[in-house]
Amino acid sequence: MFLLHLFFLISVLSCTANQARLTVSPSSSQLYKGDFVSLSCEEDDSSAGWTLRRNPKTRQRTQCGDKWGKPAGSSCNISYIDPLDSGVYWCESREGPISNMVNLTVTGGSVILQSPVLPVMEGDDVTLLCEEKNSFNLPAAFYKDGSLIGNETTGHMTIQHVSRSDEGLYKCGISGHGESPSSWITVTDRPANTILHPSSAPSPDPTSLNLVFSVVS
Repeated sequence: MFLLHLFFLISVLSCTANQARLTVSPSSSQLYKGDFVSLSCEEDDSSAGWTLRRNPKTRQRTQCGDKWGKPAGSSCNISYIDPLDSGVYWCESREGPISNMVNLTVTGGSVILQSPVLPVMEGDDVTLLCEEKNSFNLPAAFYKDGSLIGNETTGHMTIQHVSRSDEGLYKCGISGHGESPSSWITVTDRPANTILHPSSAPSPDPTSLNLVFSVVS
């Protein structure tokens, strides 16, 4: 758990200092065995020579095209992803710097939790989707750090105006189908010069005489 959290903390720091950003399509931290997934190094400097690398459960650090994935420019396509492909992925240049890191979990089960692949910014709304491979909009239970946080009849849960306290390990379960793997959600600071859109800003307590802004780090 500590190592997974550390990977995300490194990704936040690295993303601001380097010129590549790793994106995943479909944008989900969990995938079914057999899914197609494309990982792309979005680069500002095409001369940097970014290469997609990973450190899967096998703990063997390799690059795209080395017994896994098919390189396609600055992208890497995995046509049939397997649970053994679960692990941490990142972009690396010839000079060595890394992009943000993404942790992907692949399951052979029938339930996954669709949650943000990248860290989310404090104050934003985050929607979680509990999905069963062969059905849609089934009732689901959602858990954070092992504790039940809600039951939703359509399998969707929205966490409004996330703060650092919402950071943690999430999973979901659908009765009769099982539970999803767990995925870590990281919440980062909102830049000081960023103004929340009125529709996403928390409403003040009407009983309060003073308007207090709380910045969660």
